[in-house]
Amino acid sequence: MTRVLTYGTFDLLHIGHLNLLERLSALGDELIVAVSTDEFNAEKGKRCVVSYEDRCRLISALKCVSAVIPETHWSQKPNDIRRLGVDVFGMGSDWEGKFDSLSLYCKVIYLPRTEGISTTHLRKEISRRERVPSLVS
Repeated sequence: MTRVLTYGTFDLLHIGHLNLLERLSALGDELIVAVSTDEFNAEKGKRCVVSYEDRCRLISALKCVSAVIPETHWSQKPNDIRRLGVDVFGMGSDWEGKFDSLSLYCKVIYLPRTEGISTTHLRKEISRRERVPSLVS
């Protein structure tokens, strides 16, 4: 059995997230997704729109995901890999090279992002639309 592990915040779940998770899932028999807690995101200077509990529920509902665990700190990855018997650690290409040290424990891969979509892009588009007055009365 091949286990794949990834980490992320997954705020404002979008097609880029789904594409990445489906591609990761296709690399093994199980996909485990570690979702960053609200507290950990605060330490990283991030503030989510969607709560940790709801983000976990959304990710858990995807048929390509086998299990969801909390991500509470940067250094937990090697322990999770060993504890869960992970064979493949995968992230989006925006993290290219950042987790190469984990290759001591398992195969590390970086998959291409979906062009034209990101949580940052969605936030900006929502903000832009809120500033533009509606043409419909």
